[in-house]
Amino acid sequence: MAYKITDECISCGACASECPVDAISEGDGKYVIDADKCIECGACADTCPVGAPVQE
Repeated sequence: MAYKITDECISCGACASECPVDAISEGDGKYVIDADKCIECGACADTCPVGAPVQE
């Protein structure tokens, strides 16, 4: 299942720069993951300082 970003997101952008398929973009108040592009690699979760990306 694709990852999603929870409300814990602090909009630092660390996850977006680590995503190998550019599935993460800045949304309204937090970053968002395009589930159709997400390859479930976990790079975003490994990089996030607050643990906002979680697998659905």
